[in-house]
Amino acid sequence: MTVMNVVHMRVKPGQEAEYIRLHKDFDITSMPGGRNFWLVKTGERSFIVIGEWADMDAMVAARPAMIANLDKLRPILEDLGGGRGVTEPWSGEVALHLGQ
Repeated sequence: MTVMNVVHMRVKPGQEAEYIRLHKDFDITSMPGGRNFWLVKTGERSFIVIGEWADMDAMVAARPAMIANLDKLRPILEDLGGGRGVTEPWSGEVALHLGQ
């Protein structure tokens, strides 16, 4: 079953171009089970990263690579507040998909 991971992040002022550049180096399709990757700008300095995976095992196996990429991003991320740190991650199986 298809699995998605979704992570909200906010970039420090003046760091949006660097944030996008660093994500261009992250090739989800080079990882077993990695299908698609989206970087969505949701507001001023606010982004959501979305990864699509073949199954939960593929996403779990990719966590070290995702953490390594996050480690490159940490210096340019802003704390989200409320004890969340610099990311607000969610993941799970796709319950419904409409479209292509």
